[in-house]
Amino acid sequence: MSQVYGVVKDLIQQLEATEDAAIESAAEVFADAIMAGGIVQAYGSGHSTAGALEITHRAGGFIPTKNIKEPAGGMYEAIEGVGSTFLKKVDIRKEDAVVIISNSGRNPFPIEMAIGAKAKGAKVIAVTAVEASKGLTSKHSSGKNLYQVADVVLDNKVVSGDSTIDVEGLDTKICGMSTVTTSILLQAVTLRAAEIMLERGFQPPIYKSQNIDGGREYNDALEEKYYHRLYRI
Repeated sequence: MSQVYGVVKDLIQQLEATEDAAIESAAEVFADAIMAGGIVQAYGSGHSTAGALEITHRAGGFIPTKNIKEPAGGMYEAIEGVGSTFLKKVDIRKEDAVVIISNSGRNPFPIEMAIGAKAKGAKVIAVTAVEASKGLTSKHSSGKNLYQVADVVLDNKVVSGDSTIDVEGLDTKICGMSTVTTSILLQAVTLRAAEIMLERGFQPPIYKSQNIDGGREYNDALEEKYYHRLYRI
Protein backbone atom coordinates (compact mmCIF):
# COMPACT_ATOMS: atom_id res chain seq x y z
CA MET A 1 0.00 0.00 0.00
CA SER A 2 2.87 2.37 0.72
CA GLN A 3 3.81 2.19 -2.96
CA VAL A 4 0.49 3.80 -3.89
CA TYR A 5 1.03 6.64 -1.43
CA GLY A 6 4.57 7.14 -2.69
CA VAL A 7 3.55 7.28 -6.34
CA VAL A 8 0.73 9.72 -5.62
CA LYS A 9 3.02 11.98 -3.59
CA ASP A 10 5.60 11.99 -6.38
CA LEU A 11 2.98 12.84 -9.01
CA ILE A 12 1.57 15.66 -6.90
CA GLN A 13 5.06 17.10 -6.47
CA GLN A 14 5.49 17.00 -10.25
CA LEU A 15 2.21 18.86 -10.73
CA GLU A 16 3.19 21.48 -8.14
CA ALA A 17 6.57 22.00 -9.80
CA THR A 18 5.38 22.35 -13.40
CA GLU A 19 1.68 23.06 -13.89
CA ASP A 20 0.99 26.45 -12.26
CA ALA A 21 1.16 28.41 -15.53
CA ALA A 22 -1.14 26.00 -17.35
CA ILE A 23 -3.59 25.99 -14.44
CA GLU A 24 -3.64 29.80 -14.51
CA SER A 25 -4.31 29.83 -18.25
CA ALA A 26 -7.06 27.23 -17.97
CA ALA A 27 -8.64 29.13 -15.07
CA GLU A 28 -8.75 32.29 -17.15
CA VAL A 29 -10.50 30.34 -19.92
CA PHE A 30 -13.09 29.07 -17.40
CA ALA A 31 -13.63 32.53 -15.93
CA ASP A 32 -13.91 34.21 -19.34
CA ALA A 33 -16.45 31.62 -20.52
CA ILE A 34 -18.71 31.80 -17.47
CA MET A 35 -18.57 35.59 -17.27
CA ALA A 36 -19.49 35.81 -20.97
CA GLY A 37 -22.59 33.68 -20.39
CA GLY A 38 -21.04 30.50 -21.73
CA ILE A 39 -20.62 27.14 -20.07
CA VAL A 40 -17.76 24.76 -19.36
CA GLN A 41 -18.19 21.47 -21.20
CA ALA A 42 -16.09 18.37 -20.54
CA TYR A 43 -15.54 15.17 -22.47
CA GLY A 44 -13.55 12.07 -21.60
CA SER A 45 -13.59 8.77 -23.45
CA GLY A 46 -13.52 5.49 -21.55
CA HIS A 47 -12.23 5.89 -18.00
CA SER A 48 -11.36 9.52 -18.74
CA THR A 49 -15.07 10.14 -18.23
CA ALA A 50 -14.16 10.27 -14.53
CA GLY A 51 -12.21 13.45 -15.17
CA ALA A 52 -15.13 15.02 -17.00
CA LEU A 53 -17.46 14.16 -14.11
CA GLU A 54 -15.01 15.78 -11.69
CA ILE A 55 -15.94 19.27 -12.89
CA THR A 56 -19.52 18.88 -14.12
CA HIS A 57 -22.69 19.09 -12.07
CA ARG A 58 -21.15 18.43 -8.67
CA ALA A 59 -21.09 20.09 -5.27
CA GLY A 60 -18.33 22.67 -4.99
CA GLY A 61 -18.11 23.06 -8.76
CA PHE A 62 -19.50 25.57 -11.23
CA ILE A 63 -23.18 25.39 -12.13
CA PRO A 64 -22.77 26.25 -15.85
CA THR A 65 -20.99 22.95 -16.61
CA LYS A 66 -21.97 19.97 -18.75
CA ASN A 67 -20.60 16.49 -19.32
CA ILE A 68 -20.61 15.72 -23.04
CA LYS A 69 -22.06 12.19 -23.19
CA GLU A 70 -21.19 10.25 -26.30
CA PRO A 71 -23.74 7.40 -26.60
CA ALA A 72 -21.28 4.73 -27.76
CA GLY A 73 -19.12 5.25 -24.67
CA GLY A 74 -15.90 5.53 -26.65
CA MET A 75 -16.39 2.29 -28.59
CA TYR A 76 -15.43 4.05 -31.82
CA GLU A 77 -12.78 6.35 -30.36
CA ALA A 78 -10.09 5.03 -32.69
CA ILE A 79 -12.14 5.39 -35.89
CA GLU A 80 -11.54 8.63 -37.76
CA GLY A 81 -14.61 10.68 -38.66
CA VAL A 82 -16.82 9.53 -35.78
CA GLY A 83 -15.84 12.47 -33.58
CA SER A 84 -16.50 15.00 -36.33
CA THR A 85 -19.90 13.45 -37.03
CA PHE A 86 -20.85 13.41 -33.35
CA LEU A 87 -19.74 16.99 -32.83
CA LYS A 88 -22.31 18.22 -35.35
CA LYS A 89 -24.96 17.37 -32.76
CA VAL A 90 -23.18 18.92 -29.80
CA ASP A 91 -24.22 22.42 -28.70
CA ILE A 92 -20.83 24.11 -28.41
CA ARG A 93 -20.74 27.88 -28.77
CA LYS A 94 -17.98 30.45 -29.15
CA GLU A 95 -18.38 31.67 -25.57
CA ASP A 96 -17.84 28.17 -24.13
CA ALA A 97 -14.80 26.43 -22.69
CA VAL A 98 -14.34 22.77 -23.64
CA VAL A 99 -12.21 20.36 -21.61
CA ILE A 100 -11.12 17.19 -23.43
CA ILE A 101 -9.44 14.43 -21.45
CA SER A 102 -7.34 11.70 -23.02
CA ASN A 103 -4.17 10.24 -21.54
CA SER A 104 -2.68 9.04 -24.81
CA GLY A 105 -4.17 11.86 -26.87
CA ARG A 106 -3.62 9.78 -30.00
CA ASN A 107 -7.12 8.60 -30.92
CA PRO A 108 -9.16 10.42 -33.58
CA PHE A 109 -12.29 11.03 -31.50
CA PRO A 110 -10.84 13.41 -28.87
CA ILE A 111 -8.61 15.04 -31.49
CA GLU A 112 -11.63 15.72 -33.72
CA MET A 113 -13.58 16.99 -30.72
CA ALA A 114 -10.82 19.51 -30.02
CA ILE A 115 -10.48 20.60 -33.65
CA GLY A 116 -14.25 20.89 -34.06
CA ALA A 117 -14.80 22.80 -30.83
CA LYS A 118 -12.12 25.30 -31.83
CA ALA A 119 -13.76 25.65 -35.25
CA LYS A 120 -16.96 26.63 -33.43
CA GLY A 121 -15.00 29.37 -31.66
CA ALA A 122 -14.69 27.74 -28.22
CA LYS A 123 -11.45 27.56 -26.25
CA VAL A 124 -10.16 24.02 -25.76
CA ILE A 125 -8.31 22.75 -22.70
CA ALA A 126 -6.67 19.33 -23.01
CA VAL A 127 -5.82 17.11 -20.07
CA THR A 128 -3.32 14.54 -21.25
CA ALA A 129 -0.04 12.81 -20.43
CA VAL A 130 2.27 14.94 -22.52
CA GLU A 131 5.52 12.95 -22.39
CA ALA A 132 3.71 9.66 -22.86
CA SER A 133 1.75 11.12 -25.77
CA LYS A 134 4.93 12.38 -27.44
CA GLY A 135 6.07 8.78 -27.66
CA LEU A 136 2.90 7.67 -29.45
CA THR A 137 2.02 8.05 -33.12
CA SER A 138 -1.28 9.79 -33.79
CA LYS A 139 -4.06 7.63 -35.22
CA HIS A 140 -5.56 10.75 -36.85
CA SER A 141 -4.72 11.74 -40.41
CA SER A 142 -3.53 15.16 -39.24
CA GLY A 143 -0.57 13.44 -37.62
CA LYS A 144 -1.20 15.44 -34.44
CA ASN A 145 -1.98 14.32 -30.92
CA LEU A 146 -4.38 16.10 -28.60
CA TYR A 147 -1.76 18.24 -26.88
CA GLN A 148 -0.83 19.71 -30.26
CA VAL A 149 -4.31 21.03 -31.10
CA ALA A 150 -5.56 22.43 -27.75
CA ASP A 151 -5.38 26.06 -26.63
CA VAL A 152 -4.24 25.09 -23.13
CA VAL A 153 -2.62 21.81 -22.07
CA LEU A 154 -2.75 20.39 -18.55
CA ASP A 155 -0.20 17.59 -18.17
CA ASN A 156 -1.39 14.89 -15.77
CA LYS A 157 2.12 13.38 -15.71
CA VAL A 158 1.11 9.72 -15.87
CA VAL A 159 3.30 7.19 -17.61
CA SER A 160 2.48 5.55 -20.92
CA GLY A 161 -0.37 3.13 -20.39
CA ASP A 162 -1.30 4.87 -17.10
CA SER A 163 -0.56 1.84 -14.88
CA THR A 164 2.32 2.70 -12.60
CA ILE A 165 3.39 0.02 -10.09
CA ASP A 166 5.29 -3.22 -10.68
CA VAL A 167 4.13 -6.23 -8.65
CA GLU A 168 6.17 -9.42 -8.41
CA GLY A 169 4.40 -12.22 -10.20
CA LEU A 170 2.56 -9.96 -12.63
CA ASP A 171 3.77 -9.38 -16.18
CA THR A 172 2.12 -5.96 -16.35
CA LYS A 173 2.06 -2.87 -14.18
CA ILE A 174 -0.91 -2.13 -11.95
CA CYS A 175 -2.73 0.94 -10.57
CA GLY A 176 -3.65 3.66 -13.05
CA MET A 177 -3.10 7.11 -11.59
CA SER A 178 -4.60 9.43 -14.20
CA THR A 179 -7.87 9.87 -12.29
CA VAL A 180 -5.94 11.17 -9.28
CA THR A 181 -3.79 13.71 -11.10
CA THR A 182 -6.51 14.78 -13.53
CA SER A 183 -8.83 15.47 -10.60
CA ILE A 184 -6.19 17.52 -8.81
CA LEU A 185 -5.48 19.61 -11.91
CA LEU A 186 -9.14 20.31 -12.62
CA GLN A 187 -9.95 21.16 -9.00
CA ALA A 188 -7.00 23.56 -9.00
CA VAL A 189 -8.42 25.18 -12.15
CA THR A 190 -11.84 25.44 -10.50
CA LEU A 191 -10.39 27.16 -7.43
CA ARG A 192 -8.30 29.62 -9.42
CA ALA A 193 -11.18 30.39 -11.80
CA ALA A 194 -13.42 31.22 -8.84
CA GLU A 195 -10.72 33.50 -7.45
CA ILE A 196 -10.34 35.26 -10.81
CA MET A 197 -14.07 35.88 -11.06
CA LEU A 198 -14.17 37.31 -7.55
CA GLU A 199 -11.17 39.52 -8.36
CA ARG A 200 -13.17 40.84 -11.32
CA GLY A 201 -16.20 41.55 -9.15
CA PHE A 202 -18.24 38.61 -10.46
CA GLN A 203 -19.95 36.11 -8.15
CA PRO A 204 -19.07 32.56 -9.27
CA PRO A 205 -22.16 30.32 -9.63
CA ILE A 206 -21.24 27.33 -7.45
CA TYR A 207 -23.26 24.21 -6.65
CA LYS A 208 -24.07 23.47 -3.03
CA SER A 209 -24.52 19.89 -1.94
CA GLN A 210 -28.11 18.78 -2.38
CA ASN A 211 -27.69 16.77 0.82
CA ILE A 212 -27.56 19.85 3.03
CA ASP A 213 -30.66 21.78 4.04
CA GLY A 214 -31.60 24.31 1.37
CA GLY A 215 -28.98 23.02 -1.07
CA ARG A 216 -31.39 21.79 -3.72
CA GLU A 217 -33.42 25.01 -3.66
CA TYR A 218 -30.24 27.11 -3.88
CA ASN A 219 -29.02 25.13 -6.89
CA ASP A 220 -32.39 25.17 -8.65
CA ALA A 221 -32.56 28.96 -8.43
CA LEU A 222 -29.09 29.39 -9.98
CA GLU A 223 -29.54 26.61 -12.54
CA GLU A 224 -32.62 28.27 -13.99
CA LYS A 225 -30.44 30.68 -15.96
CA TYR A 226 -28.64 27.79 -17.67
CA TYR A 227 -31.36 25.14 -18.17
CA HIS A 228 -31.47 25.77 -21.91
CA ARG A 229 -27.79 24.80 -22.18
CA LEU A 230 -27.22 22.13 -19.56
CA TYR A 231 -29.77 19.49 -20.46
CA ARG A 232 -29.18 18.95 -24.14
CA ILE A 233 -26.43 17.35 -26.23
